[in-house]
Amino acid sequence: MTEALPGPLAAYFAAANHYDIEAMLVPFAEDAIVKDEGQTMRGRAAIRAWLEETRRKYQPSLSVVDVDDTHGAIVVATKVAGNFPGSPIQLDFTFRLAGEKIASLEIG
Repeated sequence: MTEALPGPLAAYFAAANHYDIEAMLVPFAEDAIVKDEGQTMRGRAAIRAWLEETRRKYQPSLSVVDVDDTHGAIVVATKVAGNFPGSPIQLDFTFRLAGEKIASLEIG
């Protein structure tokens, strides 16, 4: 299903499943914002720290279930499996793009 994703999102998900944090950061704009688990990370340095911590804690793998592009937001229904209670679960990854970069990501 990743073939239905815009380039930056396809790159993000491919890198995520190879646990390649450097490659996961490439699609993000320098001033991107990520919201996850009640926290807001601003900028690549904060996003890197979040990615490293998430990888360490959960060892997540991501599978795209569905993609919906509405009103400028791309909602990617994602099956997330990892080292956490209730795994696997389905979460919505809501992306906003600025050109060919991810401007924001909200997971919930």
